[in-house]
Amino acid sequence: MSAVLTPTSRAGAPAGFDINRFLVRFGLFFLLAALVIVFTWLRPSFASAGNINDMLRSASISAIMFLGLTWIIAAGEIDVSFMSVAALSTMIVAGLVSAGAGWPLASLVALLAGLLVGLLNGLLVALMGLPALVITIATGGLAGSIAAAIGKGTSIPMATTGFAGALVDANLGLVPVLAVLVALLYAGAWMLQDRTTFGHYIYAMEQNRHAVVEAGIPAGKLLFLLYVVSAVLSSVAGVLLAADLSSGQPYIGSSYFIDGLTAVLLGGMALKMGKPNMVGTLTGVLLLAVLLSGAALLGWTDSQRQIVRAALLIAGVALVVWTRRKNRVRI
Repeated sequence: MSAVLTPTSRAGAPAGFDINRFLVRFGLFFLLAALVIVFTWLRPSFASAGNINDMLRSASISAIMFLGLTWIIAAGEIDVSFMSVAALSTMIVAGLVSAGAGWPLASLVALLAGLLVGLLNGLLVALMGLPALVITIATGGLAGSIAAAIGKGTSIPMATTGFAGALVDANLGLVPVLAVLVALLYAGAWMLQDRTTFGHYIYAMEQNRHAVVEAGIPAGKLLFLLYVVSAVLSSVAGVLLAADLSSGQPYIGSSYFIDGLTAVLLGGMALKMGKPNMVGTLTGVLLLAVLLSGAALLGWTDSQRQIVRAALLIAGVALVVWTRRKNRVRI
């Protein structure tokens, strides 16, 4: 077990400063800073308090949605149902609220729906050993179909946004309260992933699942938990998204699919050389928020923004593959 869980350095690695390694580990932070500077120079309104507040609020909702995905990919699996779960949650909340239900009840039902999807994913993938990609495509399709059926293929507007709207709109000075809460959430998740055996087990599952099982670690139960956490957090994000948009949106998940994978994979290059991690995902989310906000202010079309999203995802995948082949770093 120690060979799997104990940090090791690459055999024969040269001593001294490695500029390539430094750029790979910290390049995402430099890119984020560069984008902020460039967009502020091109459009001074980019750095306005209102725009920064909007970016942080949007990024906070995305960060909640992508947290569970980070752990699943770190464990060597995949979940492509997360964005459909969020879309389903927006529609459940909007449908119930528009029918006269209160926000607490509507939110609870949405969270239960997400929990059911997570339990189904965990059962089929973690406990029965079925292919994660196929299963989560299927469960995501199921969630998306139900979301579309609730509104008969259209969005559902809401006249009130309840406690979730109050949370989304609340500010602590110039910073959204939601952003502060997400920062605390990610700090706690970082502690779990980097400072506890829980996090070591997650990374070990990706490196050598067989060795993890042989060591007596309940890998199936751990992976089951990760799928449940991912789905529930996606539902939480969906509830907040419904409040932010004042509506349920059945097809909103498509943009979050690329953003989620990009934030996790590109963010995985930050600090840990291709290993998905909390700091990297949060940085990736902020990078996307800055890029999309700046692009909108510059008048880029939706198609142009989608091209940039796709290019970043390709870059993230390519960097992860290249880094792992070159370094074979163990965490």
